[in-house]
Amino acid sequence: MKTEITSFDVRAIACELANTIKNTRVENIYQIGHKTLLFKLHSPNQPTRQLLMEAGKRVHLTDYALEKPPSPPVFCMVLRKHLNGGVIENIEQHEFERAITFKIRVRQELTQLIVELFGEGNVILAGQENVIVAAMSFKKMRDRNILRNETFKHAPARGKNPLLVTRTQLDEMGDLGKLEIVRALVRLLSIGGLYAEEVLLRANVDKNTPCQTITREQTDAVFHQLQSLLSPLREGKFDPAIVIDDKGEWIDVTPIRLKTYEPLKAEPYDSFSKALDDYYARMSQVGWISEAQKEYERELGRQQRMLHDQQKTLEEAPKTIERNKRVGDLLHFHLGELQLLQQQISDAKLRGESWEQVASRLEKEKQEGRSPAVYFDSFNAENLILNVSIGGSVFPIQMNQTIQANAAEHYEQMKKAERKLEGSRKALEETQRRLEELQKKWTKKVEQAKVERTPKQLDRAWYEKFRWFNSSDGFLVLGGRDATTNEILVKKHLEPHDIVFHADIIGAPFVIVKTKGESPTEQVIREAAQFAVSYSRAWREMLNVLDVYWVCSDQVSKTSPSGQYLDKGSFMIRGKKNYVRKVALQVALGVRAEDGHMRVIGGPLDAIRRQTNMYVELVPGEQTSAEIAKRIRRFLSERTDEEYRDRISKIPIEEIQKFIPPGKSAIARGEK
Repeated sequence: MKTEITSFDVRAIACELANTIKNTRVENIYQIGHKTLLFKLHSPNQPTRQLLMEAGKRVHLTDYALEKPPSPPVFCMVLRKHLNGGVIENIEQHEFERAITFKIRVRQELTQLIVELFGEGNVILAGQENVIVAAMSFKKMRDRNILRNETFKHAPARGKNPLLVTRTQLDEMGDLGKLEIVRALVRLLSIGGLYAEEVLLRANVDKNTPCQTITREQTDAVFHQLQSLLSPLREGKFDPAIVIDDKGEWIDVTPIRLKTYEPLKAEPYDSFSKALDDYYARMSQVGWISEAQKEYERELGRQQRMLHDQQKTLEEAPKTIERNKRVGDLLHFHLGELQLLQQQISDAKLRGESWEQVASRLEKEKQEGRSPAVYFDSFNAENLILNVSIGGSVFPIQMNQTIQANAAEHYEQMKKAERKLEGSRKALEETQRRLEELQKKWTKKVEQAKVERTPKQLDRAWYEKFRWFNSSDGFLVLGGRDATTNEILVKKHLEPHDIVFHADIIGAPFVIVKTKGESPTEQVIREAAQFAVSYSRAWREMLNVLDVYWVCSDQVSKTSPSGQYLDKGSFMIRGKKNYVRKVALQVALGVRAEDGHMRVIGGPLDAIRRQTNMYVELVPGEQTSAEIAKRIRRFLSERTDEEYRDRISKIPIEEIQKFIPPGKSAIARGEK
């Protein structure tokens, strides 16, 4: 298993990211773990990208739907303050070390975000003058400090930059005496053991060869193969793959193919970032299973110890029952003789005889075969216990109790043991049942974990930047979210056969039905009208019904009458308007399973309930968007099947809020 990222990996990922996310804008930042940051990046006419940074471990784009915390930690809030809205201008590796610098321009100021991928790792925010503004972890070190307002310094290089090293510099290895050449390469250059071994394997030089015996020809071969290994990094031409061993386990992910791994299977990838993304997603799952395995083994051990104790009780209880019954019976059977023995001992003590004297006399009478002395065995004078021997059994009698009371106590102990035996049988059955349940639950959990890995994000369609829904009869209906998207929607996406809706109120979105040349049905006209009115200002004003009109696409124009000006998102409507009267303000919001994800959908009730049975109905109300979104998520997760419950509960609140009308709302009713 890959334990750390290499400098070769860092060079490759920095190169790929420079080609893919350069000039993207930082839309938001989330801290999804103690050392893990998730950047949401946006660029015009491109899908939103997610950049994952885990200090000390990895940096890459991710396609996985990662759970975001409800509130950001302090460091995340600082990053948002300084970086949100900024444009990534460059991404570069520092020297050939395991550190990447993101240069982000925010309002004319160039800010640096340095991600350190060695040791415990760190993420440092530095201003234009290289002064530290914030860090994931502040610390003082021997060679540098990571402290607020101090100048940022990179960690000292581990060795020479292999991209710049000369053939002559490799001769320095000859001065390292008996040190193996593989260790010498690691010490001399900023490369790890894996790539040092790869260079030597390609050069056909034994890695354990002492430096003092290296020949000129071998050094030439090492230099040549080092340059060959570095060539893809210089050219930006990678051949990434995940390396899989004979057992099917993923053991490494590399940006280039390595001779070291030639005997093993390799799963090729189009990009190193995607390979890293899938590899670490799998490793996170493996790590979770490993932790769950430890927890399972602890619980299994506890249950097995209980089972062992209960089995031991079941083995011993019958013996205890039998022993106490036998003693009680013997006491009753020899009641007269034992009462006489007890009385003789009491009389002797009243005469002032010592315990030793009494025992001596009884031993003498026992040897003579005289009754009741034949039953005497020994004394425990301190606890007033007389040990008697009958029929080969030795057992105690309390001298301060009658023989009948002693017998009764043994019978009570017998009954107590019988009750304990019955309880132990039931407890044993319960423990065995729990063990079986534990095994089944663990097996199911592992199987589910293998199948239900962290899901990848749903692919976003081009129209999801707008309000949208699919009508009951299959038409795509789009609406603006604000003045800007109103403008874009009408100018860029309105086609000749489309029809346009608008609520009869100022402050409403334009809504377009994409007909694709087909005649719009009465159903889609009703649904689009309800969509238009529900996402208008009428919702905020708590109206119940409102009129909506619709027109053909050629009736919509940006040309204003002479002397007038149309604001952004406003258009002129010319000609006859077709009215839909008294349209109710109401939307449905639900979720549907799609490729392992739960997709949030919203729109008119008729349209939504044809697509899912997991939905709620909303009407104007008294709860804010955030409050109602949380209620919707809880409502749906509590009323759905168990297989969907966990996934619904992890839907980000903002995904639900996208479909909630502007203003305050209330849940009218919901179904499952």
